[in-house]
Amino acid sequence: MEFRQLHPEPRTVDSADLYADLGLNARAHEERPWLVVNFATTADGRVTIDGRSGPIGDDGDTELFRRLRGQVDALLVGTGTLAAERYGPVSRRPEVRAAREALGLVPEPPIVTLTRSGVLPEEIPLYDAAESHLIVFTTPDAPEPPHAAATITLIRLDPAELTPTTVLRRLRAEHNIHSLLCEGGPTLFGALLRERLVDELFLTLAPQLAGGGTGPSLTEGAALAEPAGLRLEWVLERNASMYLRYAVSSA
Repeated sequence: MEFRQLHPEPRTVDSADLYADLGLNARAHEERPWLVVNFATTADGRVTIDGRSGPIGDDGDTELFRRLRGQVDALLVGTGTLAAERYGPVSRRPEVRAAREALGLVPEPPIVTLTRSGVLPEEIPLYDAAESHLIVFTTPDAPEPPHAAATITLIRLDPAELTPTTVLRRLRAEHNIHSLLCEGGPTLFGALLRERLVDELFLTLAPQLAGGGTGPSLTEGAALAEPAGLRLEWVLERNASMYLRYAVSSA
């Protein structure tokens, strides 16, 4: 799919070429994976319409979303997002599997989540797929996971240790995860920012206005002590949607 690149160099780019190898695994930190976050938002900052993100993105957003999934060792997703978006297998489309295999990645990446209650969303397609793997970081008294065809690995931590920082360090040290893609939701994104764990943000800015309402914005939770700085890496455009890639300052 073709996009108009506006920055850093005006030109026409093809998504297959642009996302052939972003080199995310090579950027892994010694103690944790390289973490990228992907969101779509309306022009007035809403990330859901009627409780879901799907109505915001267009086919260009879907294309880049899938391409990004082809680049990482694993996905990080909040339990609310797993439920709202009814997550299933990540690499259902042949082009995603092909992109992953070309980079030496496993065809179906594990999905990682963390939950203090231990309660997982019910009856999502992910559970029915034998090739899927859900890694759950939770507390010692969390209930056993539901019976599923998918592999569900529970990692029980003391409540004081159940933080995004601990989760990322254990993924790097114990599961050989070098790159991680967070797909939401806003509360998880806010927590990652507060612990200075986000390396990049891929943001689709849709030509829509949601107006008012109670839907979440891009980040939720406590405010940062100081705003995190962003450095613009690229700007793409297609059918009035803007696709932005930012480096996030951890200073």
